[in-house]
Amino acid sequence: MLTLDRVYQAAYTLNGVARKTDLILSSNIADNCELYLKAENLQITGSFKVRGAYFKMAMLTDEEKANGVIACSAGNHAQGVALSAQRSGIKATIFIPSVAPLSKIEATERMGVEIKLIDGLYDDAFDAAVSFQKENDGVFVHPFDDVDVIAGQGTIGLEILESISDLDAVIVPIGGGGLISGVAFTIKKLNPDCKVYGVQAKGADSMLGSFKSNERKCLRNISTFADGIAVKSPGAITYELCRQYVDEIVSVTDDEIATAILTLMEQQKLVSEGAGAVAVAAAMFNKLPIKGKKVCAIVSGGNIDVNILSRVINRGLLSTGRLSELKIEMLDKPGQLKEVSTIIADMGANVIKVIHNPRGENADIIGCFLNISIETKNKSHFLSIKQAIQNAGYKFAEE
Repeated sequence: MLTLDRVYQAAYTLNGVARKTDLILSSNIADNCELYLKAENLQITGSFKVRGAYFKMAMLTDEEKANGVIACSAGNHAQGVALSAQRSGIKATIFIPSVAPLSKIEATERMGVEIKLIDGLYDDAFDAAVSFQKENDGVFVHPFDDVDVIAGQGTIGLEILESISDLDAVIVPIGGGGLISGVAFTIKKLNPDCKVYGVQAKGADSMLGSFKSNERKCLRNISTFADGIAVKSPGAITYELCRQYVDEIVSVTDDEIATAILTLMEQQKLVSEGAGAVAVAAAMFNKLPIKGKKVCAIVSGGNIDVNILSRVINRGLLSTGRLSELKIEMLDKPGQLKEVSTIIADMGANVIKVIHNPRGENADIIGCFLNISIETKNKSHFLSIKQAIQNAGYKFAEE
């Protein structure tokens, strides 16, 4: 049974362990509301997960602690359990899906716990962990569907309202639902007028589907780079808490998530992983009724693999029109490239790559394609450059 007293007990237990992360006012990310960012990406271990894991393990009996703990995770919960085990002197065995980012796996391994890599996704690691727990005496520390874990995550709600008591809305990422369950319960108990909105990746929207159909749903497949919320089915406890305390759930695309990650880096100097950026993406792309409201978006984690980050930045540049491609049909004669380059330069864009290709056997013998990659300010800037090139008499190839 989740109670407000248990959330306060979790806050007391976490004092000196989890950071009280900053609440940062952002003036450039969403222009339709007063947006604050709860920077859990700056939490110890790089995500909020340490809150629930540590509180759960602190509540174990001495006998349970002696038997050790078992957990499964795509990476962030694993680090939370590993750190808690290290500080408490508890043996931990953690099951991690093989698709988890290498950086998360290595960070967990460095804390001295036993790791078992499982082929597949989070749900495959979960099944393996449950099977292992049945054959051993360890306590299973669930990443989201556990009252003590949920109470630990609920301490974020306490911290938000301590900073801004008259908040209109909180936007929370959802995977299995542990974070939003704890935050929504706490917020609604202390400020019933404050709206609580959940956000999922479109390719892993099990809680959204469950919310709409009024029954817990399990997805057959999931597809998103936001590995921290790539969960096929919400928890039984978290689903019921969401039904009671969450006002609305929406989804965002991977392109929107990538744009939010890029924007957080540029505008706020904050590094977020995919799961951590979905709440910001929902605010940026007007997914929720927050116009003119005082809103907090939880940036739940920052543990993104650097290789994925480079791809995400590139995707964000493409989706916002900051990086664009032009394919121009022209005759292969002197001066054409110079003229096109001059148009682009005069309009304040930067050419970063040029490829010259012949047009093929059925085209004009002296015809060619000019492929140009350019850096632009935004989509409207790109379209104005494209129009100027057309006005100069050039034709763009059909894609």
